[in-house]
Amino acid sequence: MAILKVNNLSKSFGNIKAVQEISFEATEGRVLSLLGPSGCGKTTTLRCIAGFENPDQGEIYLDDRKITPFPPEKRGIGMVFQNYALWPHMTVYGNLAFGLQIRKVPKPEINKRIKKILSMVQLEGYENRYPRQMSGGQQQRIAMARALVFEPDIMLLDEPLSNLDAKLREEMRFEFTELQKKLGITAVYVTHDQAEALVLSDKIVILDQGKIVQSGTPKEIFSNPKNKFVAGFIAVTSFMDGKVDSLAEEQKKVVVKTDDGLTIQGNNSNLFVEQRVSVAIRMNAVHFVQDEDEIEKNSVNLFKGKIIQSSYLGNIVDYKISVGNWIVRTNTEVKNNFKVGDEVKFYLPPEKIIVTLEK
Repeated sequence: MAILKVNNLSKSFGNIKAVQEISFEATEGRVLSLLGPSGCGKTTTLRCIAGFENPDQGEIYLDDRKITPFPPEKRGIGMVFQNYALWPHMTVYGNLAFGLQIRKVPKPEINKRIKKILSMVQLEGYENRYPRQMSGGQQQRIAMARALVFEPDIMLLDEPLSNLDAKLREEMRFEFTELQKKLGITAVYVTHDQAEALVLSDKIVILDQGKIVQSGTPKEIFSNPKNKFVAGFIAVTSFMDGKVDSLAEEQKKVVVKTDDGLTIQGNNSNLFVEQRVSVAIRMNAVHFVQDEDEIEKNSVNLFKGKIIQSSYLGNIVDYKISVGNWIVRTNTEVKNNFKVGDEVKFYLPPEKIIVTLEK
């Protein structure tokens, strides 16, 4: 186990600034996720840590050892690639043994380590199979086992689950979590999948255009996004832009007048009157109102709209609601059963409404 420190890292490709002066720390025995859209710099950052790219500036440390000048094989890092990168002409045993043989590990020790790691990934008895004879999930586990078999100080994973189907991807998230906790290894996990980052991470670093936009625990980032980009990227969110109309500091609430002339109350985010903001409404914040007494009680953040889209998803229905030019997306239990064209009333609890910076 080790602590990874990245200090002031930058990397450009010609005129493209892929990574711009980013710094973060991955705590020993924990999972840090680099999360962001395609082209945000997360894979370039990972490749710099692994030694496959030379940064233009900045330093990378494992504990107190500066590894920036070292080639990949001398950094003590295990890497799991997006496409697994298993040798197709080698058996499982060959794939796992190759790196150890290069490091001149004695054969009895190689056999011991391979037996142990295959047990951990629940693939005992697969030593003589070739990658083509295995499912995607099994290949992914072998790729992970290959990264772990030489007992690295830290493991890097570049979107390792992206090639799996949705059901298997969800299963592998939990398998990875169990394996990582069992080994207690430090891991840096690159993904563009918000759910994956929330499930797997102890800390999330969100990147956009080569810069760190926000970092923190999954709960911190989900509950208190720094700006509209983060709020929209971390979860399905509807937005209304506008200006702060008034503050109610004692209640920790802020009232926003939207560009469409609507008034909405949400959580105070240390804002000031007339400041440009975005109001973020998560799908679970929308509550349909059908009882007249409830309408009287919830006079704040009460809106009328029309169902413009309905998608049946089994145990829930996904709705889009239009309120003038504003489109709200939500899902609810099937029992509500609204149809396209229905007029609806809905309530937005102020404590669930996030008011954040527009940019």
